[in-house]
Amino acid sequence: QVHLVESGGGLVQAGGSLRLSCTASGRTFSFDTMGWFRQAPGKEREFVGGITWSSITRYSDSVTGRATISRDNAKNTVYLQMNSLKPEDTAVYYCAGKTGPTIATKRNQYDYWGQGTQVTVSS
Repeated sequence: QVHLVESGGGLVQAGGSLRLSCTASGRTFSFDTMGWFRQAPGKEREFVGGITWSSITRYSDSVTGRATISRDNAKNTVYLQMNSLKPEDTAVYYCAGKTGPTIATKRNQYDYWGQGTQVTVSS
């Protein structure tokens, strides 16, 4: 089992930046594919981006050009750097993991999840 803990959320003004971290404990996740999702109030949880074990990344259209996902397997940590934040980026951000080499975009394709971290972008 892998236990994930997200951190780095908070309140930021529009146009600002945040870096979210997701730290894993338990078995190694070095070969797992990791994803970031977000869920705004009253909306479905949506895919933000993902990263394979070899650091291939994929992003949703809504964050392409503003988000960068990276991982440090030695630290068991995955990062989501978000720049040029907009009020519509306000959501709870979740980290998730899955076995296998492909980046999935559906939440039910991930095997384990963190508890989420709140990101609020003020206008």
